[in-house]
Amino acid sequence: MASFNHISEWVERSKRLNQMDLIVGVPIDDSFLQMVARVNEHGMVIHAKKSFLTIPTAAAKGRKPSEIPGLFRPKGAHNHVLVVADKSAPYGMTIMFVLKESVRIPPRRFLNIAFERNHDEWGQLVADGFLRVMDGKLSPESLENQLGRRISNDIKKTIRDLHTPHNASLTADRKGFDDPLQDTGKLIGSITWTRERKL
Repeated sequence: MASFNHISEWVERSKRLNQMDLIVGVPIDDSFLQMVARVNEHGMVIHAKKSFLTIPTAAAKGRKPSEIPGLFRPKGAHNHVLVVADKSAPYGMTIMFVLKESVRIPPRRFLNIAFERNHDEWGQLVADGFLRVMDGKLSPESLENQLGRRISNDIKKTIRDLHTPHNASLTADRKGFDDPLQDTGKLIGSITWTRERKL
């Protein structure tokens, strides 16, 4: 009868499952991408610290104002732009930056949407995996890897599929496309998972 007594094994497997937490999303040690994720998830109004925010146009090609020689603000109370002289352009100027007192970034709840779309399947994966771990057919670490891979892939899919709210026209022109959560690829590329052991 002793060979059928698996209670001690179940207790040990249960402990191993209980000692680990799965963390999925943007790496917690990347403060910049954490900020990007929070701003996109919840939205934000960004106010200028001084007079204006400088919003780049496509012509700025990723440069800062300090990196563009000959940059100036045309005369006139309503000229909220920074330009460079360009004889081939209309009015002899090319707009490099638009000046704004504030910009509103609307919420694009990619984490919330991923959870709403997939939490039932994630729960089923946990339940099925738990039984397999208890039967000795799967290790707790393998279950966590399966969950981490599945959840992170679902979050990435949500980022790729999310097209509203649209980018502002200035942003879409600068990027060359209107995928609100995609620009350099850093956000979607950062989505991963890790384990955190409970003390």
